[in-house]
Amino acid sequence: MAETHRILIIDGYPKPSRDDFDTAGMKYAGVLYAEMLQTYLPGAGYDILYTSDPGAAAPDRKALSAYDGVLWPGCNLTVYHTDDPRVKIMIEICDRAFEAGLPQFGTCWGIQLPAFVAGGEVKPNPKGREMGIGRKIRLTEEGKNHPMMAGKPEVYSHFVSHDDEVTRLPRGAVLIAGNDFSAIQAAEIRHKKGVFWGLQYHPEYDLHEMARLMVAREQKLTELGFFKEHNDFTEYVSRLEALHTEPGRKDLRWQLGIDDDILSADIRQCEFKNWVDTFMLKKSPERRRHVRTSLQPGSN
Repeated sequence: MAETHRILIIDGYPKPSRDDFDTAGMKYAGVLYAEMLQTYLPGAGYDILYTSDPGAAAPDRKALSAYDGVLWPGCNLTVYHTDDPRVKIMIEICDRAFEAGLPQFGTCWGIQLPAFVAGGEVKPNPKGREMGIGRKIRLTEEGKNHPMMAGKPEVYSHFVSHDDEVTRLPRGAVLIAGNDFSAIQAAEIRHKKGVFWGLQYHPEYDLHEMARLMVAREQKLTELGFFKEHNDFTEYVSRLEALHTEPGRKDLRWQLGIDDDILSADIRQCEFKNWVDTFMLKKSPERRRHVRTSLQPGSN
């Protein structure tokens, strides 16, 4: 099948973090994004660039011209640590994509990075870590009519895992949604020639992947007070896994406070589907001459 589009996926997790995911049985962030891409844009090709690995470099303008869009999964680095070369690479890629007019979409790190690049502000959340299920995320008045949120409930829950937050959006950005924990949970960011749809939460996760992420973070989460001890932790994770396997279980839905906004991919991932519909399908871009680049292993 001929490629309809080609997308660049940036996975900034360092190798030790990816090794932790392997141990916990969790898929890599870039792989989760690739699977979501294939669900809503069948036939699209992609390259996964592991930007925190030794020898990684930012694609130049010619290399970026091979792509129709850039996707940004989460990352456990800190965007305002601009002396970190791993962060510098991602800032450079995001800015070049803005300059090239490539549509971008991202989650967690993928709202903090474009906000920072475009002149906004990112800081540690004074409330601490938001983890697991982010509750009562509410659309703003602009969000209710924004194409990103077509089909989204006005108030919903979502998967979250972050310490930092966007504290000030750059000029020209549109606040789409927020909750009491983080006032900026979704936004459209326009900069130079480009548009970025960013979410603080994670549509690429399902209950199984969230449970596995928690396994990878057990010690940290226990130290932060989310769990009293190991048995408390394993009981909670087991219930998440059980509900993933049997999403119709009333008892687990009630005990965990989880509804269709979490369990239904149609609702949970509608922001990404709307990005595909808006920037990939409706515009039917003229295929750029495909320039194969030796980015890193992970191409499809």
